[in-house]
Parts: sequence; structure tokens; C-alpha cells
Amino acid sequence: MTTISQLRRLGLFEARAPRYTSYPPATQFGPAVDASMVAGWIGAIPAGATISLYVHVPFCRRLCWFCACRTQGTQSMDPVRAYLDTLLAEIAALRARMAPGVRLSRLHWGGGTPTLLAPDMIAALAGAIHAAFPMIAGGEFSVEIDPSEIDAPRMAALAAAGMNRASIGVQDFDPLIQETIGRPQGFALTAEAAELIRGHGIDSLNVDLLYGLPHQNRARMSDTVQKVLALQPDRVALYGYAHVPWMSRRQVMIPDHALPDGEARLDLFDTARALFLADGMTQIGIDHFASPTDGLARASAEGRLRRNFQGYTDDSAPILLGLGASSISRFPQGYAQNAPATGVYTAAIRAGLLPVARGHAFSAEDLWRGRMIEMLMCDFRIDMAEIADRFGVTENRQRALFAPLLEQFGAVLKLEAGALSIAPEGRPLTRVVAQGLDAYAAAKGGHSPAI
Repeated sequence: MTTISQLRRLGLFEARAPRYTSYPPATQFGPAVDASMVAGWIGAIPAGATISLYVHVPFCRRLCWFCACRTQGTQSMDPVRAYLDTLLAEIAALRARMAPGVRLSRLHWGGGTPTLLAPDMIAALAGAIHAAFPMIAGGEFSVEIDPSEIDAPRMAALAAAGMNRASIGVQDFDPLIQETIGRPQGFALTAEAAELIRGHGIDSLNVDLLYGLPHQNRARMSDTVQKVLALQPDRVALYGYAHVPWMSRRQVMIPDHALPDGEARLDLFDTARALFLADGMTQIGIDHFASPTDGLARASAEGRLRRNFQGYTDDSAPILLGLGASSISRFPQGYAQNAPATGVYTAAIRAGLLPVARGHAFSAEDLWRGRMIEMLMCDFRIDMAEIADRFGVTENRQRALFAPLLEQFGAVLKLEAGALSIAPEGRPLTRVVAQGLDAYAAAKGGHSPAI
């Protein structure tokens, strides 16, 4: 394995880099992409196309301090019901603009807290989506579930609506860490939620964890991972906590002095990784783990793994539509993001407009650079022949692009047999290497730590 000193020499512990769930990163989105442009993109979706759909529910009963998602607190269901009415109107407006026969391969509800919705609201939202965009055979419908905001009636409504994968956010089970990040959620409560999920016939379970949280150490991370393994999840996402209080003001509640440094973050990740691998899980990309029979593991083994705003996916649909405030859509022509403020989003829908606030239209170069970065993030390898065949970028041009990377990271990169690849010991540097292929070179201070 590469030593800590080598990773330090290569700049891992000081580096900041995008997560590359999109290319270009969302920091490059701007107002040049507007509602009229996106209307054309929607109208160009072919009849009978298969797409994915993401629905954002931006409400939470409690606001966790670590979270940087677009959310707002509420103790009343009135704004949630009003928001649901707007979502239903957005679904109808999208369907009216699209060719017939469009179907879904993936449907995901995120937030916020989608399980804040009452059973009748769950049924209404799912019913409108399925009526507008039927699910293909074998399609996946996943929902983010907060164990403190789920009960038997809501779970029954989700199961009746067709949910077949559940995702539970854990972050960490240690009481001190939970208190420090504003997320009280005991193991017993989480285990009850997992039992409720499986009791309603939903066998596929994801768990989200964070490393790099305040007060985390090797012993606490080991204890949390062992508790997670007791839940027998099919997938685990082990994300690095991004401390960005200049973007998410609630993070000022988290004490900087209690955060682990870069080397400690790597040790926390490696501690968790070793336990997941020892339990028979397969590592997927830079930060996911899955059982060998899970769809992500199969996609990774077969070279079909992709990356989008939810992380890693085995979904091959070329279009992802985002519904709700702040949600992001991906079209073959570019990205479009809805207005993040619920009031602005709602006003646009009520006026019969697409609620587009910003986005990015792809250039030809964006497409091949984006595919290179996705290859690195998914497979740790860039197939030069694929880039040449799909995008017309000659191997000589690719070699010229790779030359600075090989000079900087030659200890962990190699160029041979028509591919640029990252050695296993260098994979913690994947985002940093990918940044070397990023033509936009956004200010490093705006991104999360690279480890």
C-alpha cells in the first residue's frame, strides 16, 4: 500500500476537489440555461423513451446541523401539502410537454424528509407520477427514510405505491457525535425502521454513513460500522463529511476543533472499509459498498457503473428529470436546476412556467471530459479507445492531456495497454486526479476535502 507520507507528498490531505457527481460541477451552472431552452430539451425527448425521475421534498421536522442539502424546517403539514400541490402541477406540466409513451427506469424521492408525507400524500404523489410516467418492468423506486419519521401507515403507503428500495440515513451511531451534529437517532430506532421496511416486503436496503464528523475516531467508527452490518444492508454509501459553513450556515453549529484532519479522515475511511470488506461486501467506486449480488456490484464488475447526483448507479437512462425546488435534471444537451427557494419555485409553476433557475449547456468538449472523469470515478481507468470512438478525440490528444497527470501522480498512475489507470494504493487520490481533467478549474476553496 502507498504510505501516508507518499499520499501527503502527492497533496491528498490539503486538496479540495468536486465530488464529480456531474461534469461540469454544479458550481459552474449559470443563468444562460433558462426555461425556454429547457422547454426545447424536454420537447426533444423521444416518444417511448426511458428516463429516470428524482423528486425533492425539502421539508424536515428537524434540521440536522451537518446537512448541506436544500431543506427547511416545519412543524406544520400545511406548507408540505401546499408543496405537494405544486409538485402535482409540475408533473402535469412536464407530461403535457413531452411525447407519448415515456417510461421510468428509476424513481427516487429525496430531501429533506420524504417520509414526512402523510399516507394520502404519498399515494397522491406516487399515483400522479405512475399515471404520467409508468415504470418499466424491473424498474426501481427508492425513497430516503428517516427512522424518526416513519410508521406503519406511511410504510404501507410506500409499499402500496411500489417502493422496492429504501435508504436510511445513519451518519454515525455514537451518542456524542449525534449530539454534536444535531441528529439524535439511536440504533434501536434505526433497527425498528429496518424491520418495518422488510416487514412490508421491501428487501433492498441502503444505509448512508459519514466519515470525518466531529469526535469520530477509529473505535467509534468501528462500533458504528458493526451496528450497520447488523442491519444487513445491500448497499452502504460512506461519504466524507463536507464542512462548508460558508454554503450551509447551520454548519456553524459544528465545532471546527473537533473535526478530524485529513490523515485522520483517511484512517476513518480505511477502518470502515476493512470491516465492510471483511463482511463480504464489494467496494464500488470511491465510497460505496455493496453485497456481491446487488445491482451495483454487478454493474461495477461488468463495466456498466455510472455516476449521477445520487452517487453511483446502475441506471443507464440518458435523461434524469428533477422535480421540486432545487432539483437538477440531466438531458443529453445539458443540466438544468430548478429554483432552490420553494416560494420562487411555486410561483413559477403557478404561472405555468418551468421553474428553471440555472444550468449548463454541454459543449462537445464537456461530453468527452465528463466521460473521462466518470470512467475514473467508476472504474479507476480511462479507456482511450472508447473516448476516441465515441468522441473523436485522438489517442495522441489524450496522451498530451494525460502527460501533466503522469508527471504529478506518476507514482500511482500508469498509461499502458490503451488506458490510463489509478493503482489501488492511489485510489484515495481519484478526485484529485479527476480534477486534472476538469477544464473549468474552479477555485479549490469552494469544494469539499478530497478525502
